[in-house]
Order: sequence, then structure tokens, then C-alpha cells
Amino acid sequence: MIPLPLARVAEITSGALNGLADPAAVVRGPVVIDSRAVVPGSLFVAIKGERADGHDFARQAHEAGAVAVLATRPVDAPAVIVGDPQTALAALAHAVVTELPGATVVGVTGSAGKTTTKDLLAGLAARMGPTVAPVGSYNNEIGHPLTVLKADEGTRFLVLELSARNIGHIAYLAEIAPPRIGVVLNVGTAHLGVFGGKEAIARAKGELVEALPADGTAVLNADDPLVGEMAGRTKARVTWFGRSARAHVRAEDETIDAAGRASFTLRTPSGAAPVRLRLHGAHAVENALAAAAAAYELGLPVAAIAEELSTAEPRSRWRMEVTDRPDGVTVINDAYNANPDSMRAAFGSLGVIGAGRRRFAVIAALRELGEDAPALNEALGRLAAGAGLEAVIVVGEDAGPVLRGAPGAIHVPDAAAAARELSDRLAPGDAVLVKGPRAAGLERVAEAILGGDTR
Repeated sequence: MIPLPLARVAEITSGALNGLADPAAVVRGPVVIDSRAVVPGSLFVAIKGERADGHDFARQAHEAGAVAVLATRPVDAPAVIVGDPQTALAALAHAVVTELPGATVVGVTGSAGKTTTKDLLAGLAARMGPTVAPVGSYNNEIGHPLTVLKADEGTRFLVLELSARNIGHIAYLAEIAPPRIGVVLNVGTAHLGVFGGKEAIARAKGELVEALPADGTAVLNADDPLVGEMAGRTKARVTWFGRSARAHVRAEDETIDAAGRASFTLRTPSGAAPVRLRLHGAHAVENALAAAAAAYELGLPVAAIAEELSTAEPRSRWRMEVTDRPDGVTVINDAYNANPDSMRAAFGSLGVIGAGRRRFAVIAALRELGEDAPALNEALGRLAAGAGLEAVIVVGEDAGPVLRGAPGAIHVPDAAAAARELSDRLAPGDAVLVKGPRAAGLERVAEAILGGDTR
């Protein structure tokens, strides 16, 4: 973060300093919402959550080195008192990014693959200069400004992930840190029930390209018709990525190895280079192409792009993590989240990675699908039942539609029971897919199977 006196923080956030605060004291960052993350120079933002109220940790944060607390009520520590911490965070982040004229902001959105694409693009951008990007999926109204506030005078690239839970969310995030390059991956079925249809999802995702300036660039998926229509919603120049011949940045001669890792020729307007991904799953190609197209627009040569893509390892947890146990059991932990599209991709990867082996899947009913939830979850059951698996284990009390689609599946109440059921069935050399919505906590199944703890 760029250094800011408390008086300036109060001015930006329309806040008021309490009697303990020194207007000349300088916040040097980081800005944090967890008092355990405070270091000397921090600004601690007191958020009232469902389980804890950050205001209760104000003194602890100050004693740990926080210059002040951004609070909504009086606390026993130096503080800037504001009306709403989210609004204050947004204002502070916007003020900081406007003071960084040398930084290029790149936004990434889409129904699936945002985090992987953001991670790949952050690695590519870092080859050209200091880069700030969120860890994991820090992509909402709190995580987004916190990421922006990590930037300082030396930052050259801000690679940001923008999430939408409804119409207007991406537009709001884009106002905080106006992007010059916007990447839209796809329009799928994630949060279908919240939006009410794919057309509404497309409307929300397209808010990113609408936020671009006329001299900016929209990086769009040439293989997704709903993304393609976004070209008419922006004044920015459009560059296309994908597998189709019309894509400016595309994959040619694509192959998949026995571990589900793709190799292809990366074709750009200025040349081509071979790429051999270390990421698992054919869907990783789309993410790699999107990151490559954005990096190409930033000025990175195609050879450097291909080299970085070929060495990139997964950065964010529980997204196609493929691990082999000493006995040869392969565990595919893709448990961070799930929707109908990502489920199909994951089962495809299991088919490749587990070819010629006994295969298992641990899944849970998909959520946020609205009135389509029963039909889509029954389709998930049919997908699992038709995958030629040794057994399908379905977790959770809401599994009825999935079980109707897969009547031979094993139903268990929770992740711990799934781990026990699976451990009793596994033999050396088997392959296991673990995937479900975040709320199901299925990462615990993978961790138990890999660690041998199924209590």
C-alpha cells in the first residue's frame, strides 16, 4: 500500500478520527480484516461477521502494531470511524489505484476458471514487472479492495478476479479499480438460480467489458456465443482467444497425456510456440489461452508466454489437485466448488487420468440452481452413473435428485462418512474424483484419503 497519514485516510473514507488517533500517523499497510494478520504499520478493518465482530479485537490489533482501526463504532484504540466498512474500503482502494498511474489493471471474470486464469496471468505479468493479484478467490466486495490496497508505487500490474452474485456486482468492483484490459472466459451455469438464466449471467459478466475505456482491450472467448455477443457492448478493441480459427490467440495440434495434461501449439498474430501444461484437465487449455491473450496484449513475447505456461503450477488450493499416494491411488481434489459445467469437465478428466483403472467419485448436490436444481442434479447423477465407475458416493441430506439419476450410488450424510466409505473400498492403483459445492466441504474427504485419517 502507498503510505497514507490517518488524516488522509479519514478524508478519503469520509470518516472521523477518534481521540486516540494521531492525524499524522502513517498507515503503510497491509490493510487487513483479520487481527491475527496485523503487522506494524497495518490498518485493521473491523468487520462484523456472523461469528465474530472485528470491533472486539481492536485493542489486540493496535497492540500488534496496527496504526489504527477502521471502525463503525467507538473502540479502545486509535480509529477512523466510518458509516460502513465496505464503502470505506472501496473508497480507500479507489483512491490508492488512482495514485498509481504506472499500474495497468487487468480484470478477469467468467462462470468457471476465473481463479486459475488469474493465477496464470499473474505469473505471466510478473515476468514484465511487479504484479499484485489476489490469493485464491479474493474476488468479492471485501476481498477485491483488500487486494487493490496491496499495490504500491512499484506495482506495474494489478491482476484482479471479479465475481458476480447478481447484476451490478461486477460494475461495482470495476469502479473501484477501473480495468484497462478485461478478460471474459465463459458464460455457464454457476449461480443459475440467483440470476434466473444464462442470459442474465451474460449480462452480469459483460459489465466488465462495459467498464473498459475506448483505448482498452476486451479479451473474449471466441468459442462461447454469449461471450462473443459482448463485443458489441464495449468501446474497447476486442481480441479473441479460443480453439476456433477466428481466434487471434488459439490452440492448435492439441493433445492430452495420460495424466490429463494438455500440450498444444500456441498461435498468436506474431508467431507460435509449443506449450506443455502442468495443469490437469482439458479445460485448463481455455484458461491458458485467456491468460496468454491478455499477456500478449500487455506486450509479453509469445516465446516467454509459452515458457511461463509450461512451467506454471497450481497456485490456489482444491482446484484439480492431482496427487498420487505411495500405493498408486490417484486423488483428484477439485472440491473448491462445482456447477454443471465444471462437473462435466471433472468427470472427463477422471476418465483420462483413471483410464484402465478402477475409478471412484465423491460428489454432492449442486446448489444455487433455482427451479432447475432438481433436473440439473438428476442429470449430474446420470453423468456419474454413466461414467463406468466402481462406485459413486453422494454426500449430504439434499442428495435426492442426484440419487434418482444414479440409483446405484452410495448415500452418506457427510464428508467424514464419505471418507470412511471410500477408504474401505480403495485398492492400490485406483483413481478418485472429489468434487462438490463449497458448502459440502468435500476437500476433507481428499485430505483424509491422502492422510489416512478417516475418523
